[in-house]
Amino acid sequence: MAVTAAMVKELRERTGAGMMECKKALVETGGDMESAVEHLRKSGLAQADKKASRVAAEGKIALAVSEDGKRAVMVEVNCETDFVAKDNNFNAFANAVAANALSENSADVDALMNTSIDGDSVEDARQALVSKIGENIQVRRFVRSSTDGTLGAYVHGGKIGVLVDLTGGDESLAHDLALHVAALNPEFISDEDVPADIISREKDILIAQAEGSGKPPEIVEKMVTGRLRKHLAGITLLGQPFVKDGDLTVARLLDQNSARVNGFNRLAVGEGIEKKEENFADEVRQQVTGG
Repeated sequence: MAVTAAMVKELRERTGAGMMECKKALVETGGDMESAVEHLRKSGLAQADKKASRVAAEGKIALAVSEDGKRAVMVEVNCETDFVAKDNNFNAFANAVAANALSENSADVDALMNTSIDGDSVEDARQALVSKIGENIQVRRFVRSSTDGTLGAYVHGGKIGVLVDLTGGDESLAHDLALHVAALNPEFISDEDVPADIISREKDILIAQAEGSGKPPEIVEKMVTGRLRKHLAGITLLGQPFVKDGDLTVARLLDQNSARVNGFNRLAVGEGIEKKEENFADEVRQQVTGG
């Protein structure tokens, strides 16, 4: 039976073992998933078997910047609780992974997991940390940025990280812009970057809302135009009021400094991960009643 990438991915998610170990186990067991799981557990490579299925939506955004300040990488490393996110061992691992992502130029997370930390692969170091700490730990994603201008980098409380590629201006401006993106989370740089389908969908919504007002068509058109302009200003970096001075838009701030934003990246810990909702009162009640 041919071993597919999907099978390797499933086995890795179930066991927490490395990609190459999972592929080898599937080959040796003829593609039998349960036998492969058992094989990895027997060989000690599935130490995180039970933990790998638990939701890891807390963690840290780790940042690594080159000495010349022209290149940077942000990595999201997840764990299950905020308590572990503050653990020294967890943070040391996250920072080492970010350093590898910067120096090794890995194409994706799988390649990054095969790079080396103190003689062991990142994957082996991850599994060892899972065994030591007792929580599911995952390296989820990373983003890179490089520039011929100035690179702004900012991490807020380890939870939100931003990289901004700036032409013109200075390091202080680049840092302030990264802080702004962290705070206000723009989706695009300018109106021109907003996809036509997003604009069309928003316009349809605004038209429906305005037509319900009973006003004449020409008034409705003006209402829609004004509201659409306001909406676009809210989701674009250049249209937003600068976080440090609400009377100044980011576009105006850039004009004053003869600067241009070429791009930005923003990562927030756990975004897009479905978290299990815990009810502490119900949990205590169940423990007391045994129900």
